[in-house]
Amino acid sequence: MIHSRVHVSDLREHVGRTVSVCGWVNTLRLQSTMQFVIVRDSTGMVQVTHKRKDGPVEAQLEALTPESAVKITGRVVDAAQVKLGGLEIVPEAVEVLNPAATPLPIDEHTGLEQRMDWRFLDVRRRPATQLMFAVQTTLEQGMREYAFAQGATEMHTPKLMGIASESGAEVFKLGYFGGSAYLAQSPQFFKQMAISAGVDKVFEIGPVFRAEPSFTSRHATEFTGVDVELAWIDGVEDVMAFEEQMLAHAIAKVADAHGGAIAERFGVEVTVPTTPFPRVTMAEAQKILRESGWDRAGGKEDLDPEGERSISAHIQQATGHEFVFITHYPASIRPFYNMRPANDPSGTLSFDLLWKGLEVTTGAQREHRYDVLLEQAAAKGMSPEPMRDYLNAFRYGCPPHGGLGMGLGRVLMVLLGLDSIREASFLFRGPNRLTP
Repeated sequence: MIHSRVHVSDLREHVGRTVSVCGWVNTLRLQSTMQFVIVRDSTGMVQVTHKRKDGPVEAQLEALTPESAVKITGRVVDAAQVKLGGLEIVPEAVEVLNPAATPLPIDEHTGLEQRMDWRFLDVRRRPATQLMFAVQTTLEQGMREYAFAQGATEMHTPKLMGIASESGAEVFKLGYFGGSAYLAQSPQFFKQMAISAGVDKVFEIGPVFRAEPSFTSRHATEFTGVDVELAWIDGVEDVMAFEEQMLAHAIAKVADAHGGAIAERFGVEVTVPTTPFPRVTMAEAQKILRESGWDRAGGKEDLDPEGERSISAHIQQATGHEFVFITHYPASIRPFYNMRPANDPSGTLSFDLLWKGLEVTTGAQREHRYDVLLEQAAAKGMSPEPMRDYLNAFRYGCPPHGGLGMGLGRVLMVLLGLDSIREASFLFRGPNRLTP
């Protein structure tokens, strides 16, 4: 008789029946009179309990190794003494679908870098990491839901470019049929072309490449970006309002679907943010920080990571809010296509969004006037010729627009309280990691 597979989480509904459970051997306790095997699938763990009596099942259980893929067929029994759900399976047949080599290359004490070498095994053995991917799925679903409800069109922009995007710095160059191509740092230019093409609201979740030799806990050379571009805006405030509503909607979905599991696995309480988020100009932020003793690193006009953490802590203390928009960055540290305020050519209509001290988003109103774009590019020493295709998008009636780029891994890091972005993706890519 063939028994269909039952997930561990559904076993309670099958007490007294014979079922098949497929999963991995989590632990083995092979005693003189009893054999205990904990089997794990993607939904939980169950104890398999067998009394030794010199049969084929005893021999098969005795030969098992940790992490072997198995199919156990047996009767589901109520067993109040068993900590794992108060159930056990009394096996009638054991099928080894794929034996695991021994010893395993990692265990619960292995450091992060070595775990990354064996990421498939690391993910499989860590229910918290499995939960992270479920959270990521729900988070993306929530953001898409909000974007679609606002009338956004999901676009898929090229990741190969004939010219280096944005400033031309920190791009990966590769051979392309005897010439050169570059991996896109951002879908920025293509999103703006879509706006010029008459698509009112653009939404994309896709890969982003940055050739930054950064070894911090928050940098990656390839990551997933969440990008939005909005046409016919009245100002940058429209972009910030879109983002805060999108995040609040998505985080509420995560809290609803996974809040209890996140608290159990990560020890983090998911707080659904209220809107609007606090807004602080860069000038105000620096004034607040200087008053608390922060010194701008090297005289830069930007906030360093310590400054971002400090201003976030200040805002959280003052308002109770975990998020803060830092607005109006100086033009000197923003791209040429950021729009300048009419009354302050040294500033920009731009923002970063900080969540618990970590920058998760950069956004701005874009300059949509062709002649102004040319002036601002020239002021940064940029030649218009390599950007001809981009600039052409603004010569024939491009509307006012603005948008944002968000790092999905950074959002997950803060949401789940992870120490490193290495843990917030399936297979991390950094300056020293191109495998597995």
